[in-house]
Amino acid sequence: MKESKLKKEASRIIGWRSPSNIALVKYWGKHGDQLPNNPSISFTLSNAYTETIVQYDPLEYTQDKISTNFYFDGKPNEAFQLRIDSFINKHLAEFDFLRKVQLSIESRNSFPHSSGIASSASSMSALVLCLLSLEQKIKGETKNFLQRASRLSRLASGSASRSVFPHVALWGNCSIEGSSNDYAIPLPSVDSVFKSFHDDILIVSAEEKAVSSSAGHQLMVDNPYGNTRYERANRHIIETEAHLKNGNIDALGEIIENEALELHALMMCSRPSYILMEPNTLAIIAAIRKYRKQNKQPIYFTLDAGPNVHVLYPDEIKNEAETFVNESLLPLCIDNKIIRDKVGEGPQMITEFSI
Repeated sequence: MKESKLKKEASRIIGWRSPSNIALVKYWGKHGDQLPNNPSISFTLSNAYTETIVQYDPLEYTQDKISTNFYFDGKPNEAFQLRIDSFINKHLAEFDFLRKVQLSIESRNSFPHSSGIASSASSMSALVLCLLSLEQKIKGETKNFLQRASRLSRLASGSASRSVFPHVALWGNCSIEGSSNDYAIPLPSVDSVFKSFHDDILIVSAEEKAVSSSAGHQLMVDNPYGNTRYERANRHIIETEAHLKNGNIDALGEIIENEALELHALMMCSRPSYILMEPNTLAIIAAIRKYRKQNKQPIYFTLDAGPNVHVLYPDEIKNEAETFVNESLLPLCIDNKIIRDKVGEGPQMITEFSI
């Protein structure tokens, strides 16, 4: 356990651990204030998470603008602090209770930076959960806590809206009851096989992406295949929800892989265009498809907007899948780097760092 930079005043400390997530149906393209152009569905992860601790100290005056003290991995991080301060001040009407406290924030990830995991999803949802817990202490009960946490997390990072719920989350307005562009919802009636699904994250490259996700979303404005993409995503949402409910792994796997490849195809067709996959990304995809065909095992891949590969499979084939990954795929990773994860139970409160 690493030492915290914050003071040892338990009465003024709030902490949350929040996981990252991996989208099965991708959201790509946004409008307005972090609103998605199409709905998305994701697995909530377990081992890839951010732990954030907030110390609050009462002030004798009221602030017009919030300025935090921020530490990442025990060191001041000005870039992260500016992003957090900008988010809070932009939405200060939501966080009016912060005007009379000084915040000191420390955050750590269980995974390395630039490892192919959506750190903004875990970090911003962890921060928002801390702030809403602070609101509860100052003002009493916060109504619709998780829904509000999802909505405010969305304003900081779109994918963060899905991280506040366990197992499987849906974000974006569609025909599924309760869905909304403003916040995510936990997807009901998910077959138990998916609640223990594995996600082995293969690190093909640790280099910073050629284009950020935020910039990538903006490139959808003039993408010639944008409207077709949104139609397909909406259809995939309905199909994915049905497969998750009835436990159809193979049908779901086909959609998951198509979604990953469509995302990268959109980047290749944008102006300017980007090719984010590396040669070993393609080699891993080919190896997974060959193994699946030869061994009749339900092992599938997905990608975020980068070169690293998420290998998805049910717990019942864990031993066979791990042997395949170790023998055939690890040599294609940088320094044999892999992060073994699985579907998880969502965020939890903490009192100190456990990373």
